Amino acid sequence: MSGAPIRVLVVEDDPVAADAHVLYVDRVPGFRATARAHSGAEAVRALERTPVDLILLDLNLPDGHGLQLARSVRAAGHRADVIAVTSARDLAMVREGVSLGVVQYVLKPFTFATLRDRLVRYAEFRSAAGEAGGQEEVDRALAALRAPGPAALPKGLSGPTLSRVTATLRASPDGLTAATAAEAAGISRITARRYLEHLVTTGRAARTPHYGQVGRPELHYRWLTTAP
Repeated sequence: MSGAPIRVLVVEDDPVAADAHVLYVDRVPGFRATARAHSGAEAVRALERTPVDLILLDLNLPDGHGLQLARSVRAAGHRADVIAVTSARDLAMVREGVSLGVVQYVLKPFTFATLRDRLVRYAEFRSAAGEAGGQEEVDRALAALRAPGPAALPKGLSGPTLSRVTATLRASPDGLTAATAAEAAGISRITARRYLEHLVTTGRAARTPHYGQVGRPELHYRWLTTAP
């Protein structure tokens, strides 16, 4: 990607997550995190100091909803696009965000690969310039923003079972062993462990050993609210 880097403001109330998002952005060629903010008010002040092209915006902020901030940014004349970061699945909110300059949504927890894909697609959309020769070129420019279909699961894993194990793990804030996950999901312990390991591999869960008095340590799995 040539030319000046795309300047990004990272808005995230969790300092650890904000640091991770800044690192993620800076790892993508052609992008640079030029500012960060932990609240809507900080974001407004950052925009007054430093012009940016893109806002990576967490929607759950301590001083208001992220879409309220997006609305204020537009009203103040800032033209930066927005990639929203949220754990909410409210499609009405998605529709509202489109009118406020939200070009992409990234659902928490997410991996670097997910954000990289969204940023690369945004860069492709942004680089489209000139007058379209017809409908096909317009469609192609807009298609750059659309994420690809879901990645194929490893051989032997199924979507419905993965959803069941995921829901079981997310409902257990203290974590689960493969045995307890298997019982809750109605599958074998070996099967549960395969799915739990897949969640660890894709950055959606963490695995920690718990040592008892005798024998091998027991592995506990915990859902990650924010991607590492």
